[in-house]
Amino acid sequence: MRRAEMTDYEQLTLFYKYVIDHTENMNVYTKWVYGQHPTDEMIRDYIKQDAMYVLEENGTILASVAVTMSQGEDYHNIAWANDLQDDEVAVVHILCVNPDYQKQKIGKYVVKECIRLAEKEDKKAVRLDALECNKPAHKLYETLGFEYRGKQYWYAGNTGWIDFWFFEYKL
Repeated sequence: MRRAEMTDYEQLTLFYKYVIDHTENMNVYTKWVYGQHPTDEMIRDYIKQDAMYVLEENGTILASVAVTMSQGEDYHNIAWANDLQDDEVAVVHILCVNPDYQKQKIGKYVVKECIRLAEKEDKKAVRLDALECNKPAHKLYETLGFEYRGKQYWYAGNTGWIDFWFFEYKL
């Protein structure tokens, strides 16, 4: 997995659009709608922050993810295992796997790489959120040792008001 650069921007936007258009049950589990979540601006900002990563093979993107090395205020109202400062936490965002390569443990590999990146930066936890209805993601995270820490009723442009579940991996 490598850090994305601005030269990857166009290919990444096309990749996310492809994933949204071709992933079975996208409208059931993640409910992503390109332009609402994720957006061009979001992808561009993650690249500029050096937080966007790509897993590719022979020029084909297999997966992509953003990993920020701090959490935002929107994560403050969760009953985390430890009361950590924002900069002691890494947060996983917009993780997706190419639908042509799903069920090959790529998602598992990418999440493990996110944990490794956080360890390298001496973080004390990796946190993330997923829609309550995204049971496959919950299973993946729990299999890797993440613990469910609570839920929030949030508004998102692509879903409206909906419950998000929060997970934490202690380092």
